[in-house]
Amino acid sequence: MILELVAVITAGVGAGGVVLLVRRIVPPLPRWLMPVVAGAAMLAVSISLEYSWFPRTEAALPQGVEVASQRQNRAFWRPWTYAVPFVDGFIAVDRAGILRNDAAEGQRLANLYVFGRWTPTRRMRAVFDCAGRRRADLTSADAMGEDGIVAEHAWRSLAPDDAVAAAVCEGG
Repeated sequence: MILELVAVITAGVGAGGVVLLVRRIVPPLPRWLMPVVAGAAMLAVSISLEYSWFPRTEAALPQGVEVASQRQNRAFWRPWTYAVPFVDGFIAVDRAGILRNDAAEGQRLANLYVFGRWTPTRRMRAVFDCAGRRRADLTSADAMGEDGIVAEHAWRSLAPDDAVAAAVCEGG
């Protein structure tokens, strides 16, 4: 976050400096041009960093970890996001680390990584019942018994088109 702030300020100072140099060469330019160009440069860099966060983060994922779902953002104080929303969060699945439970047919244990812009990455372990379209997050000690069977109270239903469940259950 601090590096992005430095980049935005540097863009503003650099653009303002360029206008200041151009004003020395071409004197009839108005005085208000420097702060307007500096502000526009800062806004452009800020927008560019917002839209490039997801592709940069996705490219840095290790092999075997795939993006399963994305959260797009629109905000009234960013009117350009209504035309083209940007991704400010996503869930990635460690496909290489998905485990099957022989005691519970059709269930998969997966590591999920929840990424959000300006928030630390969270790792979650979850069991997916592929046939029953439900998921149990293993955040509490009583979610799974010693026999490897998930407690009934830990399950929650999923939508038929849940992208994370599809990524985990894909391939049988």
